[in-house]
Amino acid sequence: MGCSAGQLGSSLLGLWLLLCTWGCPGSAELRAPPDKIAIIGAGIGGTSAAYYLRQKFGKDVKIDLFERGEVGGRLATMTVRGQEYEAGGSVIHPLNLHMKRFVKDLGLSTVQGFGGLMGIYNGETLVFEESSWFIVNMIKLIWHYGFQSLRMHMWVEDILDKFMRIYRYQSHDYAFSSVEKLLHSLGGDEFLGMLNRTLLETLQKAGFSEKFLNEIVAPVMRVNYGQSMTINGFVGAVSMAGADSGLWAVEGGNKLVCSGLLQSSKSNLITGSVIYIEEKTRTKRTGNPTKMYEVIYQIGSETRSDFYDIVLVATPLNRKMSNITFLNFDPPIEEFHQYYQHIVTTFIKGQLNSTLFSSRALDKFDLSTILTTDNSDLFINSIGIVSSVTENNPQPSTERGHVWKIFSQEILTKEQILKLFLSYDYAVKQPWLAYPHYKPPEKCPSIILHDRLYYLNGIECAASAMEMSAIAAHNAALLAYHRWNGNTDMIDQEGLYEKLKTEL
Repeated sequence: MGCSAGQLGSSLLGLWLLLCTWGCPGSAELRAPPDKIAIIGAGIGGTSAAYYLRQKFGKDVKIDLFERGEVGGRLATMTVRGQEYEAGGSVIHPLNLHMKRFVKDLGLSTVQGFGGLMGIYNGETLVFEESSWFIVNMIKLIWHYGFQSLRMHMWVEDILDKFMRIYRYQSHDYAFSSVEKLLHSLGGDEFLGMLNRTLLETLQKAGFSEKFLNEIVAPVMRVNYGQSMTINGFVGAVSMAGADSGLWAVEGGNKLVCSGLLQSSKSNLITGSVIYIEEKTRTKRTGNPTKMYEVIYQIGSETRSDFYDIVLVATPLNRKMSNITFLNFDPPIEEFHQYYQHIVTTFIKGQLNSTLFSSRALDKFDLSTILTTDNSDLFINSIGIVSSVTENNPQPSTERGHVWKIFSQEILTKEQILKLFLSYDYAVKQPWLAYPHYKPPEKCPSIILHDRLYYLNGIECAASAMEMSAIAAHNAALLAYHRWNGNTDMIDQEGLYEKLKTEL
């Protein structure tokens, strides 16, 4: 059967247009961006989510950031006698690439972590003391623990090496719908296994000695997470990486990253408490009924509400910390009963009672940080000299001693303070619900709570840290973007490491 030249021409034109629609880069129509996005919580997770959402969705979307307290959340400073000190998240690892990028993009300055010498106290004596000579430290470590410390360094390096893959995945815009899938893409069954075993089981299986675990590893867990080797193996590895050299902080306080990201993202800060989130059907400007989320919040005694296309929750869904109710969702939003560890940070300016730890007189006592073992029966987890957020090296401002930062499970009594110090000028305390109480096996909360409702803080079940929150924020922003636009090929891809390795 024949066809005319006109018919043939129109058929070819149709075929050409069809091929163009398939094959021409940038010709596929993206869905119109959302009108409004709500982020609940203006800590490092919420503010970095705002930063990444702005990058993905562009300049026209309105982003509201809700925060009932201070911008920065658990990145907080305390002002003590006119000087500011880090009271929350204090140090950043040299391989934390998101935090490094934020500091660079925001034009902030950094300060190197104060080194000083560290000792470990078991309740009776200092079982280990650092020397200012590297070679002496190596000899001491080998003498006490054989080559265990070198093996620990290699164990942490191997985990970090795998963990660093996340930056490559995120730079190519890949996202994950659950914390477990994200971790599996980095370290396979090994990472998931660490999530479901205690650090003690993980390290015993790896052949580390009881003496090394009790005297070196447990004190590091106590200072970083206020817990011991019963935490999961993955957060234990993050904690050991936090004992590395080259740690740094942001000059003026790490919380400046959060306020900088808030400003950079051009988000609107709403200083109020979110009480309810409810799914509603509304008619938009286009005239079509559409599902939206109503966020009901309080500013002082006044209750207000607004509607959003996408909502990101960037505060722990724990009754003591956020107390948000999800109304009329079918099926109902999963309830999380995650317990957060209570820890007290106390700043004391005074003269340490060095005889509590050593027979040496104060003028011969050169340790600036003392960690404690699990069996020390001492009422503190750690004590260390600190500098203000604008100083590099802490110096005693008077003859009456340094400023010391103490972590303890409970608020210190006056008797306890007088046991630690010969004399002191002041003591200022800050109780925290600082990080999850880890109890493997861990089941991380869902990232996708509902169709366009996302939860960042589930990643804290794996490990709580500034960089983990930034990674979760970037992942949630990518996930929200891809799900909005139907880019299913960018979510939960298997074999990403091998796939990206072969790309030029």
